[in-house]
Amino acid sequence: MLILGNAASFALCALLLFLLPNYRALAAPSQQRRWIALTDRPFVTFTALYGAMGLQYPTVSLLLPIWISEHTAAPRWTVAAVSAINAGVCVLLQTRIGSRIETPRDGGKAFRTAGLLFLLSCPMMALTAHAPVWVAAGLVVAAIFVHSLGEIWESSAGFALGFGLAPDHAQGQYQGLLGLGFSAGQALAPAILTTVVLGLGTAGWLLLGAFFAAVGAVGPSLERWGTRTRSRQGAAAAEPSGEPGKAHA
Repeated sequence: MLILGNAASFALCALLLFLLPNYRALAAPSQQRRWIALTDRPFVTFTALYGAMGLQYPTVSLLLPIWISEHTAAPRWTVAAVSAINAGVCVLLQTRIGSRIETPRDGGKAFRTAGLLFLLSCPMMALTAHAPVWVAAGLVVAAIFVHSLGEIWESSAGFALGFGLAPDHAQGQYQGLLGLGFSAGQALAPAILTTVVLGLGTAGWLLLGAFFAAVGAVGPSLERWGTRTRSRQGAAAAEPSGEPGKAHA
């Protein structure tokens, strides 16, 4: 029944798409390469960083359940509680927080904030292995709450930067590239997380938190780089053909 219900939910989403307006694609500027997303260095860099930051998703769905069941004294039911709290926090706070993150500049700052929240949540998860049963359970709940806040900031940053740094006429290929980078990170995540973090134990969690913070710290400077590059591209596209500095009558 769960599988059939999930299939029905996808069908409902597909039907809802018919209610959206049919927007026409914007014409691309003349004399422009077809696959410009692959030559947009700031966006390619963001794609790689966004894929790396995406390791935080399987941290909740894969790494933390294994950690709870094999390395802590917390009750096994806290694995289910982790998923419930993560979903609840994201549903309740995504719109409230995300509505304030609209511009690329907001996105750069949000990306950094997400990294700092993960830097806080990962050591809390590590400490659960060194705490008695109910203290460990409380730490798990607190850690997943902080981590869920980081997830909201990270996803909001992804929307603001992913759409904000892409030219309007090429959103399709830019979002396709961003999706490929994210999917590549998700494909590599299980091997990385179970080998490095579980292999190193507490040190692995600390390393993971530092990694998230380092990736997130690049957000503001990446936004400035991307905005500056796009501004130059816009100015070049607006310049009329002919002799430089002379406009046609």
